[in-house]
Amino acid sequence: MNITKNKGMKLLAVFAHPDDESFICGGTLAKYASEGVEITLVSATRGDMGRRMGNPPYLNRETMAAARELELREACEHLGVKRLIFFDIRDKTVEFVEEESLIARIAALIEEVQPDVVLTFHEVLGGHPDHCAIGKATTAAFQRTGRQGALYFISFGDAMTRPERFGFAPQDIVRIDVQAHLKAKLAAFRAHRCQTEIDEWVWLPDREALAKLGRYEYFMKWDRGATARSNDDLF
Repeated sequence: MNITKNKGMKLLAVFAHPDDESFICGGTLAKYASEGVEITLVSATRGDMGRRMGNPPYLNRETMAAARELELREACEHLGVKRLIFFDIRDKTVEFVEEESLIARIAALIEEVQPDVVLTFHEVLGGHPDHCAIGKATTAAFQRTGRQGALYFISFGDAMTRPERFGFAPQDIVRIDVQAHLKAKLAAFRAHRCQTEIDEWVWLPDREALAKLGRYEYFMKWDRGATARSNDDLF
């Protein structure tokens, strides 16, 4: 692929917690950053209610938010994400935020950034209530702004190798080959130290740890009628 093909394009990722970006789609972010895409990342919360506090634990509720912010900033450096925005919503409360104000906030950001691609969670398949809530609000904001770009929902691991189980058809799925960017993804995993110290595989020698990461990351098209769009590229 011509690495300058996407130079100057813009991607806006709106997620719930520090580490969503690395654990779920870090390879894709690293890939597009390396191709010159300008990436803006939103973390709705600072992950202050996370259950993992290091191994052995060295954080508490008072220190968690600041530590996870620093970890996310380091992860962004590894992935090539240049702009990071926190909404400062309390962790595990995104679903209780006044919906209209949240939609308006994201819509204003879309108008400002004018992204070619928006990534967020699916409002039902996001798993965590914070994920679903930020995905629902981002989808509504995207529709409100009437953007001509593309909206995709991120998915977990290789779940979308069989999308029919989730009500999607194969043509609704984009599969991104991130093989060349797994080192950056692993570095981002390790940057989220308090969340990954308990996962022994993350800290194996590089060759062994990299073998645990999948070659592909999968995304669901919001506009299922956009069949003309590629199934191996978000842009």
